[in-house]
Amino acid sequence: MRLAAIALFALALPVTVSRAQAPGYVRVKFVKAGLMVGAGGGSGVLTYRGRDYPFRVSGLSLGVTAGASVSRLEGWASGIANVTDFAGTYSAVGAGGALVGGVGGVNLRNEKGVVLALKGPKAGMEFAANVSGITISLK
Repeated sequence: MRLAAIALFALALPVTVSRAQAPGYVRVKFVKAGLMVGAGGGSGVLTYRGRDYPFRVSGLSLGVTAGASVSRLEGWASGIANVTDFAGTYSAVGAGGALVGGVGGVNLRNEKGVVLALKGPKAGMEFAANVSGITISLK
């Protein structure tokens, strides 16, 4: 009987752990413009555990930034134990560019360990090689 209880607990434990950090699906529209210092903002939706959570996003790029762009990004958020973990300040180091269309992508991480892997089309004229700070707040 004791062995059966231990086996049942061992089988249930991995399911509980993976459920604690279920991934979320993210869709966001972000508009950015600047020369040397870029700023932008937008909105999006996190779909997490069958529910939609609208959010606002704002950001700042420091470094070589020139131009303007509109990005419609989508992808996955991992490392979410609670939906409130999604809100916070994200940072990324990267380089990219778009010239009247193209594909952009970014990997971001916040202070709570949530990682966003987003990609999608970008329209406009922009070149950026910078460190970005993105703030996400749930509505």
